[in-house]
Amino acid sequence: MPKQFDTLRAMLDHGFDTVIDVRTPAEFAIDHVPGAINLPALSDAQRAEVGTIYKQVSPFKARKLGATRVARNVADHVEGPLAKHDGAWRPLVYCWRGGQRSGSFTIILQQIGWRADTVEGGYMTWRRLVKTALYDTPVPHKIVLLDGNTGTAKTAILKRLSQRGIQVIDLEGLAGHRGSLLGATAGGQPSQKQFETNLATLLANLDPNRPVVVEAESSKIGHINLPPQLWNAMVDAPKIMISAPILARATFLEQAYADVISNPADLEKRLKPLRNIRGHEVVDGWIDLLKAGKFHDLAAALMEQHYDAAYVKSRGADTHEVLANLTADCLDDSGQNALTDAIIAALK
Repeated sequence: MPKQFDTLRAMLDHGFDTVIDVRTPAEFAIDHVPGAINLPALSDAQRAEVGTIYKQVSPFKARKLGATRVARNVADHVEGPLAKHDGAWRPLVYCWRGGQRSGSFTIILQQIGWRADTVEGGYMTWRRLVKTALYDTPVPHKIVLLDGNTGTAKTAILKRLSQRGIQVIDLEGLAGHRGSLLGATAGGQPSQKQFETNLATLLANLDPNRPVVVEAESSKIGHINLPPQLWNAMVDAPKIMISAPILARATFLEQAYADVISNPADLEKRLKPLRNIRGHEVVDGWIDLLKAGKFHDLAAALMEQHYDAAYVKSRGADTHEVLANLTADCLDDSGQNALTDAIIAALK
């Protein structure tokens, strides 16, 4: 009997030993239930082959071919990654809609003696629960924004807050992007669906009775859009402001963006689109600093001539309640620790 899950929390607390996603690797890569392993009933190529026969030849022949492919693939999985499990193992299996792929896979596991079951509605049940949590239901947590100009170590301080037991959401970490023109990180960004899965899971595991610190962001991080209910909560949230001298911020940025600095040619390409905003003369000055290896001066110039001005403009209609205005003379370990202490005090 397929398992029904009516809430995100219920599906996260499924109680099974292993969750198996039997969709294709391509489907799995876009998004999947947290903690699931991918044991495809059909490969990407096999699914395309079966689909083509279904449409162009006949459904019967497609099902016949699909059955043989699934049986062979499941046999390989049983002899391979599943061989270590004893008779008490309880897997939960899902495919796209809880149909033939997961059903066929599960029947074979059950015949072996494993207490396997399927998810009613498959992956689409999970996706519906995520959308309900992020698009339809107001965020129940008390969000507190951590705000400050570029280079004020906000993301680094979030990590320190988390280490001190404060609830945080690192949106840039979830989005795989540092939230600026120079913000792309190695590995690229997840899909929008995977980002939402990770965010919804994180929110479900946070205590709504305690504050949650979130870095102030725009509604879009790279190509990732923040879901509306979180964005609404951020718009209405109070904030803690951090400020620091530009030289301290430049020193921090030079370290934090070491990966970007290590590839000057790529960095130059990222700077060029700003000609349309800041003009050729300004951008030429930045590129001259880059080619001269004056990365500290480049960081300072970017903040003075671009990022700070953008922040001032974006805060033009700011109506957030300010819980604290914090200033640090430097942003090394001692400076970040002092800011972390002050933020914790402001949250009480």
